Amino acid sequence: MTGVLERAATSTEPVAGILARVLGNTPTLRVEAFDGSATGPKDAPVTLHVNSPRALGRLVSAPGTLGLARAYVTSEIDVDGDLHTALAAMAEVTLHSIPRREQLKLVRQLLPYWREHRMPPPDLEARPKGFLHSRRRDSQAISHHYDVSNTFYEYVLGPSMTYTCAAYPDADASLETAQAAKYEMVCTKLALEPGMKLLDVGCGWGGMVRHAAREHGVKALGVTLSKEQAAWAQAAIEREGLADLAEVRHLDYRDVPDGVYDAVSSIGLTEHIGKANIPGYFRSMYAKLRPGGRMLNHCITQPYKPDHRHTDPFIHRYVFPDGELETIGSLVSEMNEAGFEVRHEENLREHYALTLRDWGTNLEKHWDDAVAEVGIGRARVWRLYMAACRLGFDLDNIQLHQVLGVKLHDDKSSGFPLRGAHGAY
Repeated sequence: MTGVLERAATSTEPVAGILARVLGNTPTLRVEAFDGSATGPKDAPVTLHVNSPRALGRLVSAPGTLGLARAYVTSEIDVDGDLHTALAAMAEVTLHSIPRREQLKLVRQLLPYWREHRMPPPDLEARPKGFLHSRRRDSQAISHHYDVSNTFYEYVLGPSMTYTCAAYPDADASLETAQAAKYEMVCTKLALEPGMKLLDVGCGWGGMVRHAAREHGVKALGVTLSKEQAAWAQAAIEREGLADLAEVRHLDYRDVPDGVYDAVSSIGLTEHIGKANIPGYFRSMYAKLRPGGRMLNHCITQPYKPDHRHTDPFIHRYVFPDGELETIGSLVSEMNEAGFEVRHEENLREHYALTLRDWGTNLEKHWDDAVAEVGIGRARVWRLYMAACRLGFDLDNIQLHQVLGVKLHDDKSSGFPLRGAHGAY
């Protein structure tokens, strides 16, 4: 009997118990630690494996999501089962979300692990240099994320090479169908017609540019700060026989000369430019439009006014360095102040959760090839990032908004139909 009790005591060693204080008790999550301790039901759909005491050291040095992410990226923590399910079970995981007294108790318990097993942050973390949102620093930040590998992005994004929220006709629609539907939605809102001139800022791999040229006969120019994206996009334009209508340049949106464009699309750029630059950004887009021209701004937003605008520490260090999210109200106000009449707005956050679901599925399908292309650490960054962001959209922690504005004619006419913002309903 004594031996049974001793073994039982060994099976509940402090490591899993300590983590249970942070993670909470949930029937969907089991924790198994390197010291043999465990918590949670054996039949839980997800098991969190703490493989090394270094993981606990990371939780002390960077409490909350960043410490957990560092441990996951370095394989010091692993997950059996669906990562999205695991994160949903740990949705409130952060030492900062528990009472101060309990937080200090946890730190005291973990401090010996930090002293003995402290490690520098993984070298995959971004460290852009220079003034925040200067041209040089923005170029570094964009390169960190987008110049990873075009081949890797092909594995994740699929044939459309579109790295923005899709628009799903229904939840079972394919990713390619949904991305094409998104581009067509934007084209409809912009009222594109053959012969029009479109400027697409932050164009990525040129999906919008190619769709507008191919499906609507529009003469489209796309600009991106990523050299890898620009090279891939221009090659795709040539390959698809669209060179007489479409072009993508490696260029800062601030360096696009003012001209007379009929429409501007901005799909996933606003998150990168910073709050201080947003007024100038909208003014510059306004200056590039003819009277009656329209702008569609599509971006991730905060659902409420945040205490700080930087993204989650893990996202900030590993995925979108220097990214800043605004509320939809502030973006609408800035568009209005820049001169646009705002005609339509909608939230597509559920669609982004579905998009991330499908990107995650693509990554798992091509996992071995993805690891061979970019390494296990970066592949794990992406696996974690997509699962975490999907959960963020599920829980309304982040949103995705499209805002449509028009540069009025001198007589203040808009050119819009009487019914609906863009004649679609």
